Amino acid sequence: MSIESFTQSLAGLSIQPHAVVSHGETSSPAAWREALEASSSAPKSFELIKTLVYKPKTAKTATPVPLVVIARENTDVVSSAVGKKLGLKDLRWASDDLLNEFLSLDKNSLSPLALTEQTYPKVTTVIDTSIISSSTPFAVRGLSSSSTLFLSGKDIHAYLKRLSSEQAPLHEFDFEAIKVEVDGPAKAAPAKKEKEEAKIEGAIQVAIGIKKEVDFSAWYTNVLIKADMLDYYNVSGCYILRPWSYSIWEVIQDWFNAHIRDMGVQNAYFPMFVSAKVLEREKDHIEGFSPEVAWVTRAGSSELEEPIAVRPTSETVMYPYYAKWIKSHRDLPLKLNQWNNVVRWEFKNPQPFLRTREFLWQEGHTAHLTKAEADVEVREILDLYRQVYEDLLAVPVIQGVKSEKEKFAGGLYTTTVEGFVPTTGRGIQAGTSHCLGQNFSRPEMFNIFVEDPNDPTGQGKTYVWQNSWGLSTRAIGVMVMIHGDNQGLVLPPRVASIQVIIVPCGITAKATDELRNAINTKCEELATRLKKVGIKAKADLREGYTPGWKFNEWEQKGVPLRLEIGPADLTKQQTLSVRRDTGVKAPLPLADITSSVPKLLDTIQAEMFKRAQDTYFSRLRKVTRWEDVVPTLDDKCVVVMPWCEEESCEDDIKERSARSAEPQDERAPSAGAKSLCIPFEQSRWPAIEPGKTKCAACGKDAKRWTMFGRSY
Repeated sequence: MSIESFTQSLAGLSIQPHAVVSHGETSSPAAWREALEASSSAPKSFELIKTLVYKPKTAKTATPVPLVVIARENTDVVSSAVGKKLGLKDLRWASDDLLNEFLSLDKNSLSPLALTEQTYPKVTTVIDTSIISSSTPFAVRGLSSSSTLFLSGKDIHAYLKRLSSEQAPLHEFDFEAIKVEVDGPAKAAPAKKEKEEAKIEGAIQVAIGIKKEVDFSAWYTNVLIKADMLDYYNVSGCYILRPWSYSIWEVIQDWFNAHIRDMGVQNAYFPMFVSAKVLEREKDHIEGFSPEVAWVTRAGSSELEEPIAVRPTSETVMYPYYAKWIKSHRDLPLKLNQWNNVVRWEFKNPQPFLRTREFLWQEGHTAHLTKAEADVEVREILDLYRQVYEDLLAVPVIQGVKSEKEKFAGGLYTTTVEGFVPTTGRGIQAGTSHCLGQNFSRPEMFNIFVEDPNDPTGQGKTYVWQNSWGLSTRAIGVMVMIHGDNQGLVLPPRVASIQVIIVPCGITAKATDELRNAINTKCEELATRLKKVGIKAKADLREGYTPGWKFNEWEQKGVPLRLEIGPADLTKQQTLSVRRDTGVKAPLPLADITSSVPKLLDTIQAEMFKRAQDTYFSRLRKVTRWEDVVPTLDDKCVVVMPWCEEESCEDDIKERSARSAEPQDERAPSAGAKSLCIPFEQSRWPAIEPGKTKCAACGKDAKRWTMFGRSY
């Protein structure tokens, strides 16, 4: 049904929308709100309506009756509280298939208006009573993600009430009240208070509008959107990388390419499709990816004889050809890398850069004659990853090896660089370098072998030793999370596409054209001088924007350094510098600007890293008793403890450290701790004494100090 015909049908029910707005496809509340605020047809003030659909637990043979919850955007919907009120257990988010089956919509188009005489009796419907009494217009999806109707709360209630019956009643709950009934006032009150505290006073001017330390997830999304880092795409979990973020990836590419070429690595490209037969040849390897593999089953109107997978990683794509190309030990080592995309159909809550259904990365795949050669390369690549994070992104990481449980499926061992997000207290895997051993080169796998040059008979053969290693655009998200603040993005100078922005100031309405031209000319001259010494500088001479507006925009975008030039600066032959990371202001003489600005940018880069590193290291807490583990995690720290390295103990640690309260929904990150890595640098902590130092979790003999933490 078109938006026009639907509006006509509402008119037949005496419901008149405040406004009807058509806009681009939007797949998130933030993008939806931004599209509406940009429309001149939308009311000046409004609230979004969210429509949540849950699947209750049923017998395997029974068809679930979906629960449809209609609430205000900022209302906390505790599914367990709603379920308890209705006698429904184990509520989980409805799958896309279930949404399509019952409502014929995807999750980005969900709306109270999807409930009709045909669909309403098939579901259980709940509305928040605060909607009914509100005087603020509500934005309601017009059965698509590109159209919106603005309705009053009374009209939404009236529409649903007309559909209800004795057999299918409309349940009306005060969500705050039922949260108190289930959790008690002590638990229910802080959530609402925190939402209010998260808002930044004067948000129209500040633009980000959310405090990082209070509502981190909303802050992160706002920063990415306001800084022009990305835009939402009409396929859930996929995002458009705009030039402001893609340029960072290009800096990483250029740096990394130069270093791996020195190691003898060549870039290549392999197709993104892999047949089911090839993919399933390595069951142990693909098992961890299988739930996330995307399949192509149709071409046009014809079903494919055999489904084709979109690569989740490329071992099974590349290695049949390694077996074809490697015929002699003289063909070794073979070192190839490709810059490409992979698809992993995440069912958890997608998060831009960190956890997306399609992402960009580089994946290196190399083959060697001996294990010793492979081992050396594993650590060389890992150190390059460390340098990408620390030297380019100013993000501290810790190098180590993964536990057997956490290593790459099908690999011999996995090394990693582990980052840390202080605001959430969660660790994050930043890059991995794997030794695959001979697991993929064996006859039952890809049969990649050469004659053994050390066999005197000349008849022996040896299977090659292989490595794989990868770094993804996740690095950009980690950088944003660590350095960003309540004003927006903060970029390290080495990856900023604009390192210095130059803004003319102090030009009043009464200023003469000569003065205006003189200041603008000086700004352009300054940008040109800086560019000649390798600084990425830009003069913002746009008319119609005040200096304050420009300051705010470039601060949101994270430009490392701002230079201001006004009438007094012309007289003094100077410019006022303003650091984005600290806000510190200082005059700089124009005479030696080409040496002072590069030095200042180097200082900014170094100090950003040092601050982040000091914070990370201060959150590494040595723990030797189990009683201290959960309090340390709750203090947003990483536990470093002596560990026995047994998988059963690791499973037990994760289970025992999980919070007593269940997450509100299945998209919430785990509250249990897992092993992050076993650091290479063990000397930071007391030496493990064989037979004396015990595992802090189980009491068995400890082997090494290991980092445990909550993670993304």
